Amino acid sequence: MSRLFGTDGVRGLANGPVITAELALDLSIAAAHVLGEPDRRHGRRPRAVVGRDPRASGEFLSAAVCAGLASAGVDVHNVGVLPTPAVAYLTADMGATFGVMLSASHNAMPDNGIKFFAEGGHKLPDRVEDEIAERMGQEWERPVGAEVGRIHENRAGQARYVAHLLRTLPNRLDGLTVVIDGAHGAASAVSPEVFRLAGADVVEIGTDPDGLNINDGYGSTHLDRLRAAVIERGAHLGIAHDGDADRCLAVDHTGTEVDGDQIMGILALALKDRGALTHDTLVATVMSNLGLLQAMERHGISVVQTGVGDRYVLEEMRRSGHSLGGEQSGHVIMLDHGTTGDGVLTGLMLAARVAETGRPLAELATVMTRLPQVLVNVKGVDTSRVDGDAGVQEAVREATSVLDGSGRVLLRKSGTEPVVRVMVEAGTHDEAEDTATRLAAVVKERLAL
Repeated sequence: MSRLFGTDGVRGLANGPVITAELALDLSIAAAHVLGEPDRRHGRRPRAVVGRDPRASGEFLSAAVCAGLASAGVDVHNVGVLPTPAVAYLTADMGATFGVMLSASHNAMPDNGIKFFAEGGHKLPDRVEDEIAERMGQEWERPVGAEVGRIHENRAGQARYVAHLLRTLPNRLDGLTVVIDGAHGAASAVSPEVFRLAGADVVEIGTDPDGLNINDGYGSTHLDRLRAAVIERGAHLGIAHDGDADRCLAVDHTGTEVDGDQIMGILALALKDRGALTHDTLVATVMSNLGLLQAMERHGISVVQTGVGDRYVLEEMRRSGHSLGGEQSGHVIMLDHGTTGDGVLTGLMLAARVAETGRPLAELATVMTRLPQVLVNVKGVDTSRVDGDAGVQEAVREATSVLDGSGRVLLRKSGTEPVVRVMVEAGTHDEAEDTATRLAAVVKERLAL
C-alpha cells in the first residue's frame, strides 16, 4: 500500500476521497497518541499549536483537528490563519509538544493538507509519520472529565512571530519600496506588516483572502501581476509568497524574476560577509542550476547537494550544522532563525541586502549566470526502472560526454507524479532542448509500460 503521508504531509482534494473531516479527526487522535507519549510518560499534559491558511476547507478541517486532539487529552492553542513557518516557530517558542498546519501550500483552493511539526518545530521523519498512520483506527482509552484537552483561541501568535522576524534583521529597510504579493494566502497580513515595521514603503497585492481566492492568479506561481505592480509603482523589488508562505520568489525593479537559486546565492554572500555562513557552505538540491554551483565556487563557498525536496535539504543542514540551504523553487532555510523554509524571512533578508549594499536587486542577482535549463516530464513509463536500465544510463553518459563540463544531465522519477523527469542544462537553450528531447525519447522507448 502507498504511504498516507507524502513529501509534505497528507494532501489532496478537501472533502474528497482523502482529506475529509473524518481523516482529520482520526489523524489528529493518532498524532496525539504518538507525539504526546513522551509528555504523558513524564506526567505532563501534551500541548499542540494548530494553524491554517485561509482556505474555506481549513475551517472545518481545523475544527476536526482541534476536536480530535482535545478528545485525546491534548491542550490546543489554535492560532488561526498564519504561515507554516509561523506555526513551526510558535511550536518551539511556546514549548508545545507538537504543531499542526492545515495547508496545501501553492496548490489551488480546492485542495488542502495536514502536516505536523515535532517538538522544537521540526518536520517529522518518515518513520514517525508512518507510526502515526499505523495508529489510526486503533482502540484507545478516552480521557474523561478534567482529563480532556482544552481548546484556547490564541491570537497573540502573529505578534510573536512578527517580533521574531524583526529580531533577525541585520539592518533596516528604510528607503526601499517593496511590493508584497501574499497570494491571498497565509502571509497576507503578516508580510506587509513586518516589512512596514522594518522601514519599507509597502505596496500590497494579493492580500485580501476570502477563503476561495488563494493562489488564484497571484503568488509565487503567478508573477505577472507582481511584475506589473513593481514597474507601475517604481518599486525597488517585489516579493511573492505561496499560499502558506514557506517559499519566496522575487522580481527586480525591471520586473525580471529572481528565482530561488539566485536568492540563495545573494544570501550566501551576505552571510559570508558577516561571518555567519557556517563552514562557508550552502546546501541545495540536485535541481539547482549549475550556474549557482559555479558562482559559489568563484566566491569560495562549497555547495552540498541533496535529493529534491526541502525536507532533504533540512536533514543535511541539521546533520552537518550548515546555516543556509534551499531549493530553486524558493524554499530557503536559514537555520539560525527558523526550523523550516520561511518565505517572509527570506524576503526580508533579501530586501535587507539591497538596503545594506545600496545595489539594486538586478545587480545582486548577477552573482550567478543561469545556464539554460530544460525539463521534460515523460509519462506512461515504468518509473521504478529509471536508475537500473542499461540503455537509459548509457544515453545519459553519452549526453554528459557531449556536454563536456559545460552542462549536465539529471534523470529522476518524480516523488509526486507517475513521471520520469529529464533535466538538461547546457550553454544554449537549443542545445539543452535537443539533448532533453533525445533523452526523453530513449526513456519513453526503454521504460514503456
